[in-house]
Amino acid sequence: MVMGMVVGTVVSTRKEDELQGLKFLLVKACDADGKPTGSTVVAVDAVGAGVGEVVLYASGSSARQTKVTKDRPVDATIMAIVDQVEVDGARRYNKE
Repeated sequence: MVMGMVVGTVVSTRKEDELQGLKFLLVKACDADGKPTGSTVVAVDAVGAGVGEVVLYASGSSARQTKVTKDRPVDATIMAIVDQVEVDGARRYNKE
């Protein structure tokens, strides 16, 4: 899994039937402090995340392992919303 920050949404009115009802979010990889650092991916939201939240997302075949994405043609799925990150005993990120 990769930690990322939800930076936006994607709306698609025409799509494959298997993608109907899924919410798409733009996620940018981030560091332990929650600061965006990496590339941006479009991920299916399986947990009710929103813009500005730090999340954990999986890509590849792991992205199709949730109840929401099972057997669907997705390559990235948000699987968790991060509440806190601690590194070497120091709290680096805390959801407000």
